[in-house]
Amino acid sequence: EVQLVESGGGLVQAGGSLRLSCAASGFTFDDYAIGWFRQAPGKEREGVSCISSSDGSTYYADSVKGRFTISSDNAKNTVYLQMNSLKPEDTAVYYCAADLSSDYEVGGDPDEYDYWGQGTQVTVSS
Repeated sequence: EVQLVESGGGLVQAGGSLRLSCAASGFTFDDYAIGWFRQAPGKEREGVSCISSSDGSTYYADSVKGRFTISSDNAKNTVYLQMNSLKPEDTAVYYCAADLSSDYEVGGDPDEYDYWGQGTQVTVSS
């Protein structure tokens, strides 16, 4: 059974940092994409960042470029999202998701991802 478990969310002041973790299990940590998404109240789920497990290629939404960094530790089956210079508009529930298809794309379209974690709340106070 594929499982994705997020951790690391919390409350932080604007300008602060958080590191989210996504622990994956139930599949071979080989060739696929892991993405981070977020959803704020009343808004659609949006892609934040994504990484390919095979070549490490990445995607970032324009709103987080230069502030967020995605990385993976294949030995630990874990993907991280380092979030720096956080802003109140980053407040949302953050989800990680996996695209295990053979023709995955490294991108931010949530419809491309088949497996989702339960989410972790990130709140940035002004």
